[in-house]
Amino acid sequence: MKLLLADARIEFSGGRRALDGVALEVARGERVAVIGPSGAGKTSLLRVLGTALRPSAGSVAIDGADPWSLPRSALRRLRARIGAIYQSPPLPPRQRLVTAVLAGRLGAWGFWKGLASLVYPADIAGARAALARLEVSERLFDRCDRLSGGQLQRVGVARALYQRPELILADEPVSSLDPQLADLTVGELNREARSRNVTLVASLHAVDLAMKWFPRIVGLRAGAVQFDCPPMRVSQAMLRDLYATESGEIPTQDYRPLERPQPGPRAASGSQPLCR
Repeated sequence: MKLLLADARIEFSGGRRALDGVALEVARGERVAVIGPSGAGKTSLLRVLGTALRPSAGSVAIDGADPWSLPRSALRRLRARIGAIYQSPPLPPRQRLVTAVLAGRLGAWGFWKGLASLVYPADIAGARAALARLEVSERLFDRCDRLSGGQLQRVGVARALYQRPELILADEPVSSLDPQLADLTVGELNREARSRNVTLVASLHAVDLAMKWFPRIVGLRAGAVQFDCPPMRVSQAMLRDLYATESGEIPTQDYRPLERPQPGPRAASGSQPLCR
């Protein structure tokens, strides 16, 4: 899917802005990591791209169409083509993993096949294969309430992989995972996007994972894009500026400062976002 935001703004009661004039264009098949401090607007940005949140101002286009001008049935079909991965996946506690993964295809299957799959899973082998990519297939028939937070995150990712969407939106998909599993999971998302030429946009807390796996990095702070660059153009100084409101350390998967030797460009106050 091709994505286009033009001067997108999200303003809540009291005047607080989650997005403040964001302009962003993502081509079909691009893989983009969004980084930035807590409260930067990363989740709001992904919700706008996923048609879960309508901008207060500005415009959004998905494959050239404004989703909010579509008929209700067309909007449902559009949303069925989008795979959303959440930091805390909304999985019913008593649901089995096999059913949770197969739910990724409900938008394509239709009512009766989806209902029948609740009684007898329609594609056990497919669910097992998706879970195996995240090293959790041995829990295929366990209930979700018997899993750890990190295992549940991987089930949420497996469901999106099984769905085979045209757009994958991942909001902090590895926040509960150790470094090895986080690297595996982000790698699988990138492999899926590359192999099927689908668009992937992920918000990540760990800057090192973003730099390793994504060819495009968007830095977001206070609801505005600070830079939009390939990783080799993102300097230590740019990252320090981006995270200046936090502890002063650039967050990485193992919570050590990220070393990047290249100086990179710096933005003057009030200038346009760097690199693009």
